[in-house]
Amino acid sequence: MRALLPALALFTACALPKSGTNARPNVVPAPTIDALHERITTILAGHPGADVAIYYHDLSRPDSLLYHADDSYHAASTMKVPVMIELYRRVDSRTLSLDQTVALENSFSSLADGSPYSLDRNGDSEVSLYTRIGRSATLGELNELMIAHSSNFAANVLLKLLDPKAVNATAHALGARNMTVLRGVEDDKAFWKGLNNTTTARDLGVLLTGIESGTVASRRSCAAMKTVLLRQVFNTEIPAGLPSGVQVAHKTGWITGTLHDAAIVYPRNRPPYVLVVLTRNITREKDAQAMIADISRQVYAFNASR
Repeated sequence: MRALLPALALFTACALPKSGTNARPNVVPAPTIDALHERITTILAGHPGADVAIYYHDLSRPDSLLYHADDSYHAASTMKVPVMIELYRRVDSRTLSLDQTVALENSFSSLADGSPYSLDRNGDSEVSLYTRIGRSATLGELNELMIAHSSNFAANVLLKLLDPKAVNATAHALGARNMTVLRGVEDDKAFWKGLNNTTTARDLGVLLTGIESGTVASRRSCAAMKTVLLRQVFNTEIPAGLPSGVQVAHKTGWITGTLHDAAIVYPRNRPPYVLVVLTRNITREKDAQAMIADISRQVYAFNASR
């Protein structure tokens, strides 16, 4: 491995000349993507056996950092991002409205054999919907709970309405060509048959870039999606590595041994950037959270120094 750049290289652009002299500033080369890669490699070395994929793109520059960005991972709850996009595209086409309601029924068909299954509220991160079974909720409310609170129940109700095949086709058409959205959450029979929702870091990065740039749906809908992503209540990964007050529009995802975060980060007085970190084979969730926060911290410092 090449030697790491000195710590101040990412933060100091030049040294001022002494007063009363005509000496030129001692210019230090601007930080490079290679330098950031080395710093991240050092972080990853502290987690032997872990699989990690990273997509980083400063939206004001053509360069980016890709680290195993095309490796496929179980998507966990990050698959809720393309579900949201499909919903808002239907709103744009006026075939659906965020104000319309849908019945809350805790019964879904397994992709494996069509048999019915129900969600366990004890395995869901949001439980208020379970108290409303038999009643209804608006599509806008379900989207809010699915994204900001990562409700599995809300995701399955929306996916049942939208159809996984349509969500998958839309994701591919928008450039997330290696993402697969096959089914709802907690379909155990499908899981054991290997019929899982998958993603790559690049795919999630492409979709988030499209949301930020206003190209995956109407600009109004993209702005609305960002607003929901900004209300994310789980902030122990990418946001944990950032200075207080930095806004992050993001979606997390986790299952046993797998933890992801996909984000649009809004640095103060600078253009936004997209950062996606996917992980697996890290036994302790706190270790995965700390690693993602460390990567986020290095990316933010690199971005601020340019």
